[in-house]
Amino acid sequence: MSSDIDQMYGVFRNLLDTSTPAEAVKQLEILGVEDERIQRIREFHEQQLLSIKEMEEPRVAVNGNRETWYTGPRETDRAWPAIQRESERSGWTPDAIKDLDAASTRVVSLLNHPKEPAFSTRGLVVGYVQSGKTTNFTSVMAKAADRGYKLFIVLAGIHNGLRRQTQARLARQLVESNPTAWSQLTGLERDFVPTENAASFFGGSNSTHVLCVVKKNATVLRKFARWLESASEYLQQAPALVIDDEADQASVATTSINPLIRRILDTLPKAAYVGYTATPFANVLIDPAAQDLYPSDFIVNLPQPKDHFGTEVLFGRYALDGEDPEDVDDGHDMIRTVPAEDIPLVTPTSKADADGFTPQITDTLEEAVQYFWLTTAARRARGTGNKHATMLIHTSMRIQVHNSFRGPLRKLRAHALDHLDDPDTLLRLRALWDRETACVPAEDFGETKVPFDDVLSELGGAIRDCRIIMDNSDSEDTLDYDNGPVVAIAVGGNKFSRGLTLEGLAVTYFVRAASAYDTLLQMGRWFGFRHGYADLPRVWMTADLHSAFRHLATVEADMRRDIDVYLHENETPQTFAVRLRTHPVLRVTAAAKMQSAISASAAYGGRRIQTRYFHTRADWLRDNQTAARELVDRAAAEAISRDSRPADGRHILHGVPHVALLDFLDRYRFHENSQECDAELISAYIRRRVQQGSLQRWNVAIIGNPTGADARNFAFAPDISVGRITRARLKDPSEAPDFADIKTLMSRPDAAVDLTDVPRGLTEKEIKQERRAQLPDTGLLVLYPIDKDSRPSERRADTREPLGAADHVIGVGLVFPEPGQDSAVGWDGSYISADLSGLRLEDTDDEDLRTLEGEDAA
Repeated sequence: MSSDIDQMYGVFRNLLDTSTPAEAVKQLEILGVEDERIQRIREFHEQQLLSIKEMEEPRVAVNGNRETWYTGPRETDRAWPAIQRESERSGWTPDAIKDLDAASTRVVSLLNHPKEPAFSTRGLVVGYVQSGKTTNFTSVMAKAADRGYKLFIVLAGIHNGLRRQTQARLARQLVESNPTAWSQLTGLERDFVPTENAASFFGGSNSTHVLCVVKKNATVLRKFARWLESASEYLQQAPALVIDDEADQASVATTSINPLIRRILDTLPKAAYVGYTATPFANVLIDPAAQDLYPSDFIVNLPQPKDHFGTEVLFGRYALDGEDPEDVDDGHDMIRTVPAEDIPLVTPTSKADADGFTPQITDTLEEAVQYFWLTTAARRARGTGNKHATMLIHTSMRIQVHNSFRGPLRKLRAHALDHLDDPDTLLRLRALWDRETACVPAEDFGETKVPFDDVLSELGGAIRDCRIIMDNSDSEDTLDYDNGPVVAIAVGGNKFSRGLTLEGLAVTYFVRAASAYDTLLQMGRWFGFRHGYADLPRVWMTADLHSAFRHLATVEADMRRDIDVYLHENETPQTFAVRLRTHPVLRVTAAAKMQSAISASAAYGGRRIQTRYFHTRADWLRDNQTAARELVDRAAAEAISRDSRPADGRHILHGVPHVALLDFLDRYRFHENSQECDAELISAYIRRRVQQGSLQRWNVAIIGNPTGADARNFAFAPDISVGRITRARLKDPSEAPDFADIKTLMSRPDAAVDLTDVPRGLTEKEIKQERRAQLPDTGLLVLYPIDKDSRPSERRADTREPLGAADHVIGVGLVFPEPGQDSAVGWDGSYISADLSGLRLEDTDDEDLRTLEGEDAA
């Protein structure tokens, strides 16, 4: 660009501070700038905007008629550079600051220009639990302030702790660096209280930005709405950015808080509402046609930051459609099982039992506490990373239960200090340290194992410095990370269930149940960054909770992939709906938030599904053997052709009528944990495809080892036998009876076993292409006989153990052809809720909201 255009573009950018892009162009015309030069300035401006629109990350779905105007920070800005400087002082890497700059710039580019005469924006930013969402929206606020937004309202959850923490961060990062540029309506210890003469904050002579951090509480929001309304004639000159932190909590489908948020937005002539959450299950189920908070203008999917501890790191997840299970990480060995018999010892079984309840320090709880002290000592020996060290004990939402832990934990701490020189104690601690550090090698995270003797030299100080804190709404002794290093065991409930950051969290003892995805996922305070001790975190929880979090990791990965696919296809929030996998026990979100949800279609077309979980008892296994033998007998009689290769351990029966498959699915019993293998849904899908002229015939393959003279053969029919295969099971820390998880049954080439003239080594995509070409309407069912005494190879002995089944196992794989372009066949999924009356569930959100939506809540 020539120097004169460069100079004029600088003028144009300055005009954008006080004018919309269209008005800035008109002002250039008034200044007498030639049309050709204006056109070149506009083209250059569009190039700057295009570089922002075409960012690879974060992915964005945006309503097509929205104009982008923001081209990024400038040298003359004040608020954003202050955040940059603080991030550098806090040890952020240049790459991390660059990513924060890019992500926040993209969000600001989706807001309306503050000089537009009127606007009402609805957006949603999806992050990860404890992944830096607050830093992102603080950066967005800073950049919006640098461009002329006046009023900043942050709806900071439903608890005082999170509101206070958010107020402190915003004051430090926004206000303290430019104190004369900001007026604060709220303080550290003060939620919103109406002031006299609200108009004085927004009058033409007042150029300061206005910051208000409020709880989502009916009484507070009602006062704030009235206060704003009293200044309504001055709000035309006050473009507002409303940040809804934890936007899925209290904001959606509530009788008081949701209408009050909308009342506030309706009061503001220029309002951009942006929700932030890691669990957007409720937000994406809002009725888009209603005048509500559905993100109709944009949805931003923030990438997972490097070194962030998410659900997959700890729990692993199941394979998504098209993924090979062997390629999916099972997570690090950081979860320890709390046996079911311990639960009534650490939390009362009913509300009536809460008064007078005295918890016991069970073996697992004592081990968790001892390991916490060991990790604290090890981190001191390393001398790096977060200076704070916290352990969380979360067994109940009830305050009297929290308080009941104070005495037993103090006694445990005193006993530990008195016996630090005891040889038996030291032997147990050394064994615990060596066992845990062997499970998760420090080298996997770029760390070095701390020898036990070095740990021991710091252990006494770590235990002496450890405070026992009951952190709830009644306690005065709360966690405070602002006044020096903290070592603490914190016992709490709802305060730790949303947004609140536990600094240096290393160990969690967690046995509290919940019935909804979002409630449970938000209870996971162990997610986040673990700089300097990423090898050390551990979570003690029940086997059921471990399974639930693994499912949630899969739901989260599936949802984010769904969003990314749609965003890649340039869909808008008005033209796509995010699908959410259901669970037989957990609800997606609170029932009220699902009133506008409909059943979604998740077709089996093009998918390869397989059995992974099995019972190990004899009656269940023999029933499945019978079902398999009946299918093979019938298929051999009704198949169009047959290809038997016993020397290869293969038999393929071509052209078997679909009715035989349906009868098999009616008889074969899938394990209840096999959510993708739902016989009812699969059968319904096959029937609907048959009605459209597809899947009328199937190929049935029996795959095993070559047959031999020994007794390792399995006979499906008099002349159809193969050698049994080996599938050892994954080690199960919970040692659940009658259960085996083999992770992977099928190998990728098995999906092409009935194809002709295909080379070896095809990818999943290439196999689908070959099936489409050769067998576009034919499905494949594969049977595998698994030896009941399967043992792991030496290479896998660390992660697997003998199958230990009472009889031989029949594994099943299904490969579906992709439907034609005109086909819209899917299975009708539904939101499922099991009978929860037998479970003791304490759901954070619903319990809290009954209080917070009341007239007298404060």
